[in-house]
Amino acid sequence: MTFKAPDSLAEQIAQHLADRIIRGELKARERIQEQKVTQALNVSRGSVREALLILERRHLVVIPPRRGAQVAELTPHNVRSLYALVIELYILLARAVADGWRTEADLAPFLVVQQRLLHSQQQGDIHGFVEHSFAVMRTAFPFANNPYLRETVENLQPAISRTYYLALEQRKGEMAQFLEMFNQLLLAVMARDHERARQVLLAYGEHNCQLVLAALAEGQG
Repeated sequence: MTFKAPDSLAEQIAQHLADRIIRGELKARERIQEQKVTQALNVSRGSVREALLILERRHLVVIPPRRGAQVAELTPHNVRSLYALVIELYILLARAVADGWRTEADLAPFLVVQQRLLHSQQQGDIHGFVEHSFAVMRTAFPFANNPYLRETVENLQPAISRTYYLALEQRKGEMAQFLEMFNQLLLAVMARDHERARQVLLAYGEHNCQLVLAALAEGQG
């Protein structure tokens, strides 16, 4: 495999490894050996080390002193903590869109994402569904116009993607639940109903968190 611009080499390596972690090909606590990655991808060891630091910042790996990098563990505490934070950030984004949209054209990109989610759900395409679910928040970023919010959400996105895959691999039917949540959220945003949008997202966060916890428990059983 050969990596090229425009993304930095380290970023491309990080994305490659992130995809494997998110899909469960690399398991929790599994060591990521720099030399093996260097040889497999035909890249420099320095680029691999930089990529691992990117993944540490995105909460997919941990790098204990003198022990090398390993895939971060998904514990019940980590899952609850992750959802508690992410849902509050999503509420901020929903509020920004509700306050910021002015014409139907402003909301059109969300309707496009809605149709793509529906298509992925009908095809049973987990990868496409997860990708499109995060297109929702990226479509909302311009309304918030907050670089700190954007950076924080982007850095948490891979960890959330990992939980989505874990849950959806066991329960594909949950894609329909997500779609219904998004439909309700879009209606609340169109009505500029902050409290309704908040309640929809809180309920979604709790539901998804419990789903991931159940999937973790089944995996340990």
